[in-house]
Amino acid sequence: MTSLLVGIDGSESSRRAVAFACRLADESGAALHIVHVIPWSPYSFTSPAENEHRSASKAQEIAAAEEQIMKPALAVADDFSITPTSIVVHGSPADQLVSIGSHKAVSQIIVGRTGDSRLKQVLFGSTPVRLIQMSKTPVTVVP
Repeated sequence: MTSLLVGIDGSESSRRAVAFACRLADESGAALHIVHVIPWSPYSFTSPAENEHRSASKAQEIAAAEEQIMKPALAVADDFSITPTSIVVHGSPADQLVSIGSHKAVSQIIVGRTGDSRLKQVLFGSTPVRLIQMSKTPVTVVP
C-alpha cells in the first residue's frame, strides 16, 4: 500500500497541504501520516539547570503542538474516508520529514509553502527548498 506524508506548521498553506494530502490519500487509498516538527537544534547550548528541565519542556511543547496544530489538521481528515496517523517530534523540519518519510517508506512528501520572511529564506533557506534538495522521495509544495 502506498503512503503519503504531509508536513505541517500551522500556517494557512500547511492547512491547504493537509486538505490536498487528504484528498489524494482518499482518492488513491494511500495511508496518510501528518507530521509536525518542532524546530529544535541538538547543537544549542544549554546550562546544566536547563538540561534538568529540558524533557519536561519538550513534553509540554509536544502537548501544545498536538492541541494547537495537530488537532485542527486531523479535523480536516474528518471530511474524507481516511484515518491518518499523527506524529509530533523535535528537530530540524526538513531532516525529520526526510527521515520519517524514509522510515515509513512514503511515496510522496507534501508540504505547504511557509510564511517565513524573505530575509530568513535568503539566509537560511525554507523547509520546502531543503526538502527538494535532500529528499529522494518526490516532494509536492502546495501554495
